[in-house]
Amino acid sequence: MTIGAVLLGALTTHATNYLMERSKNRYLLLTRWDDKKIDAYSEYVDASKARIASSVRLYEAKEGLRDEHRPEEELCEDLSDATRRWGSAFERVMLLGGDDAIEAGHDLNQLLSQIDWQANGKITGTLSEWRERHRAAFRAINVFHEAARGDLGIQGNVTGEKHPERDLLLPPARQNSDSA
Repeated sequence: MTIGAVLLGALTTHATNYLMERSKNRYLLLTRWDDKKIDAYSEYVDASKARIASSVRLYEAKEGLRDEHRPEEELCEDLSDATRRWGSAFERVMLLGGDDAIEAGHDLNQLLSQIDWQANGKITGTLSEWRERHRAAFRAINVFHEAARGDLGIQGNVTGEKHPERDLLLPPARQNSDSA
């Protein structure tokens, strides 16, 4: 009888330890992937904003909205570099991201391309259209943030009642230029 109780106790202890270790390993695996997702999501947003910033420098130089001391070829090269970085960042989102984050990224990518194309002169548009493309891109970044937060199980929102939509921060319009 005593030997049976000792064996039962040993088996119970072994099973409990096994289940606890298995649960711990699952948690560590989930945490590890969440860390990688956070890195992928934040790098993608950062690379998207860098692509926008490079587009802005090129567009403003071409349109005479900024005194740029660098040649247009260098600005185009900066935009190409930013685009390559953005592409790599989005590949990580595609590998690690949840469905909603990936779809939000695709929507943002379309807007980034339009900004890039207008900066390069591949499509035409007014300054007002240029600014509206930027507004749409930053709204899409917020949608991406929401999807990423949902995928990671983070509570709260970056938009909504407590966070009203904000407009672009723009300098005052110059005379003889298209106002927005």
